[in-house]
Amino acid sequence: MQTVRRSENSVRPHPFVPIPPGKFRMGDAFDEGYSADGETPVHDVLLPGFRMSATTVTNRQFAVFVKETGYVSTAEQFGVSAVFHLVFDGAHADVLHRVDATPWWLAVKGADWKHPNGSNSGISERQNHPVVHVSWNDARAYCDWAGTRLPTESEWEYAARGGLESQRYPWGNALTPRGRWRCNIWQGVFPNDNTVEDGHLTTAPVKSYRPNGYSLMQTAGNVWEWCNDWFSANYYQQSPVADPQGPATGTQRVMRGGSYLCHNSYCNRYRVAARSSNSPDATMGNGGFRVVCDLANTPDEANQKGQEIA
Repeated sequence: MQTVRRSENSVRPHPFVPIPPGKFRMGDAFDEGYSADGETPVHDVLLPGFRMSATTVTNRQFAVFVKETGYVSTAEQFGVSAVFHLVFDGAHADVLHRVDATPWWLAVKGADWKHPNGSNSGISERQNHPVVHVSWNDARAYCDWAGTRLPTESEWEYAARGGLESQRYPWGNALTPRGRWRCNIWQGVFPNDNTVEDGHLTTAPVKSYRPNGYSLMQTAGNVWEWCNDWFSANYYQQSPVADPQGPATGTQRVMRGGSYLCHNSYCNRYRVAARSSNSPDATMGNGGFRVVCDLANTPDEANQKGQEIA
């Protein structure tokens, strides 16, 4: 992992929103999750207050980080990343293989955060979309530069709920209240027919949907979000009540929130309690992150400048 230091001239490029201290019921209250994900038992968690970026990190924000530090992302180092088959944009020879267990993913040479669909694609018209093809290691490096950190899994779920207790989604229990889409997920028959009812085949701009009760945007769907914790399917059975930090060791890091590829037929993980995980060096076209700060580390001046950049 590359060492990145935040220069004195760096500005945290984020508008943060305050997340109040509180206690909540963490986990799947509806028993709808996958047993291997370990979404139960539902348990009490008590957290101090903190601040979280209102949106996931965007291409524009990540580009500032790369320009200042010269950082080379994991996908760029490896020379390959996972691209969804319907949006591949590159030379035929760039497709190294399909992923056996999930054949809708292509291992694509030249895919990275600057080329999200392959070597012929770009981000000039996606500046306000979430950065993708970033590993957990990339996200941590960004945090080191920005003076922030990744949320713990419990912080993420607490904030994503927006103050609602034991609800299925950040806005309530109905997926499409009054027939309106509230998140960017797959519509149609996965993985070959997306009706694009919400207007987005892949990522949506980070402010495309109404915020939750804490003014956070898109904590369901759009892109998976890295959390700081190591993943364990059994962790909820032993998780402490006060500010849990996750297992001490592991091989995979927690991901939360689901993505534009989630669909009830195979990946019902856009629910706020849903969990997933991946290796810290994994990259894919539907994976991003958002950041948090402890209350003492978000001076008003930095937050004001973040509002101007965002």
